[in-house]
Amino acid sequence: MRTRLVLSSARLLDPGTGAFLPETALAVSETGRIAALGDDREIRALATGDTEVIDLKGAVVTTGLVDGHLHPVSGAELTHGLDLSRCTGLTDVRDALSTEARRLGRGDWLFAWGLDPNVFGGEPVSVAPFDTVLDGIPAFLLLFDAHSALASRRALELAGVDGPRVFDQASAQVVCDERGRPTGLLQEDAACELVERVAPRPTHGERRDRLSKALRAMAVAGLTGAHVMDANGESLALLAELDEAGELPLRLRVAPWCQPGTDADGVRELIELQQARGRLWRVDGVKLFMDGTIDNGTAWLERPDCHGESAHAFWPDPAAYTHVIGELARAGVPTATHAIGDAAVRHALDAIEKHRSTVRHRVEHIETVPDDTLRRFAELGVIASMQPTHCCDFTRADHTDNWSRRLGEERASRAWRCRDLWDSGATVVLGSDWPIAPFPPLTVMAGARHRRPTRDLTQPPHGPEQALSPLEALRGMTVNAAFAANEEHEAGRLTPGHRADLTVLAENPLTTPAADLPQLPVVLTTVDGKVTHRTA
Repeated sequence: MRTRLVLSSARLLDPGTGAFLPETALAVSETGRIAALGDDREIRALATGDTEVIDLKGAVVTTGLVDGHLHPVSGAELTHGLDLSRCTGLTDVRDALSTEARRLGRGDWLFAWGLDPNVFGGEPVSVAPFDTVLDGIPAFLLLFDAHSALASRRALELAGVDGPRVFDQASAQVVCDERGRPTGLLQEDAACELVERVAPRPTHGERRDRLSKALRAMAVAGLTGAHVMDANGESLALLAELDEAGELPLRLRVAPWCQPGTDADGVRELIELQQARGRLWRVDGVKLFMDGTIDNGTAWLERPDCHGESAHAFWPDPAAYTHVIGELARAGVPTATHAIGDAAVRHALDAIEKHRSTVRHRVEHIETVPDDTLRRFAELGVIASMQPTHCCDFTRADHTDNWSRRLGEERASRAWRCRDLWDSGATVVLGSDWPIAPFPPLTVMAGARHRRPTRDLTQPPHGPEQALSPLEALRGMTVNAAFAANEEHEAGRLTPGHRADLTVLAENPLTTPAADLPQLPVVLTTVDGKVTHRTA
């Protein structure tokens, strides 16, 4: 069998044990699998005239890094526009909006993303502080959690939104003042869509180009794969188009959404959709939501937050969610449930326990849970999917941030319990949730280790006792990601027969200090033994 690729003069890092293998080279077959490990001489002897041979000069090869929770298609669209993620106060936001507004033509929309509710301090989140800057301008400002947005007065007018609405999504809301007038804050997708549907939309070509650019950047950052948590609109068509053109640089496992109100026919369609696949993408699973977010008061908590909010499930009838979990489990379809608050996590676990099966279900986010919830993940075989950089970048060690203030000291002290879940026996998978947080996997792994604000590592960590070790962080994006996808027989290890999805780093990520890890050069990435990124 022809050898597609040879990597020599390498240090082969086993993500299972954290040790270097005795071999210094590997060969990849034309099928994209690791064909052999050995010393440089014997592996180079397997090369033929058209084999790509790369001398890594001592660089570290490990199995490809996989983001456990990513939104590439919607992220590529949502992050087009003004980036507000670095704004730390209202003045910063106003200045950024003012500069962007001056670039607009008459009637143009202003799109922005990444707005942190902490810029409002203790004041209500509304568009009022930006009314002067956005006077007469239709604007849609997505908050960092992508579960809420601010719409300008002109945007609300164009959408015909002049008061409260009722939605199938129980936590969706057009937030209004005491006189029933919209404040500009739209909570959850159903409310945001009221304005989005009247805003200009990108063409198919624009969406394809943005997605392609985003995926290429992910390959450069060291990613070889991702668990994709949506398949809305044109998502699958775009992925198929890139795949057929040989332009898909990541291996993608896609879970389409199941929203409240989905009937039996809708569930059947989701089950049938599991057959959809291409060379590097496949539909495998269904994504459901049990709540919204703590920051905008739409999570589901066992006790309301300090504003009396976050007291309800995303599904008006949580029993309907439980029924859908059962239908999917009986069909052998794995599920991934967005559950941030303690009540949401508990209900998701209860539903899985009621419909026990061999399917590997997941719970996504798990931002705050009490002790008695931890052990149930291992007992039920439920994957714990965590995004540590959310804790790093959107909360503070002293609990003065919006997330912590809403929860109070007791629940804020249970933030992102990565260590406790790991120690309880749960399989912990790490991801970014991009576009909510940056996608570079080394940043995600670093955050799991230091739990400090990414932009200022001199700040104290939030819950340092919940930090993972360097090896655990690596396993969370390799071995555990493969297990979560039911792919441990062909992914997650450097061994013959496994996929040649590889990430090559300049130095050992396990001995690189957490603060320095995001700057560690990514030398090479391959998917199926085909180079998707290589440094000059």
